[in-house]
Amino acid sequence: MNRTCKNFTSELASKSPVPGGGGACAYVGALGTALLNMVGNLTVGKKKYKDVEEEVKEILKAGEHLIERLENLVEEDEKVFYPLSKAYGLSKNTEEEKLYKEKIMEEALKKASLVPLEVAKCAKDAIKLHERLSKIGTRIAISDVGVGVLFCKSCLEGAKLNVLINTTMIKDLEFKTKLEKEINEIVLEYAPRADRTYKYVEGLITGGK
Repeated sequence: MNRTCKNFTSELASKSPVPGGGGACAYVGALGTALLNMVGNLTVGKKKYKDVEEEVKEILKAGEHLIERLENLVEEDEKVFYPLSKAYGLSKNTEEEKLYKEKIMEEALKKASLVPLEVAKCAKDAIKLHERLSKIGTRIAISDVGVGVLFCKSCLEGAKLNVLINTTMIKDLEFKTKLEKEINEIVLEYAPRADRTYKYVEGLITGGK
């Protein structure tokens, strides 16, 4: 997160194992939530929205927490994926080496699948905030709620892919099944909610046309 935007995209485009899609998803979620907070900050202090000001302030606090958490998850994704990328290269010429590689891979895969699940949970919470702010936020910047929720939906669905690419190789069936069930349930509920919020914002802008 201390890279410049240009450096981050350059490293993302390179063949370096990190940063990767998981970190990019978390960052996109942070950007989407930052747009939410921009609209919230533009709403606070306006006479027209005085009746909802306290609620908007609560949304801002929750948004700040999510931005910070998602930024941290960019770093966490890098920390858990790097050992996994190294584990792929372990030799398996002997039975002992095979067993060792399987053990290290299983541990690394589990850790690497938990971070995108946490990213998805943050995206879920951000989508709920966008949903509410679309109803009470200032109309002069309402398009940014639509952009923000779209970013958070991308973050959510991208996080799902990053969970599944790891769980497909996990041998612990109980762990694998639990994570896949949880991520699928989150996406099943919150991707449509993001879509509805986006369409609602679009309707406000176009007058329902």
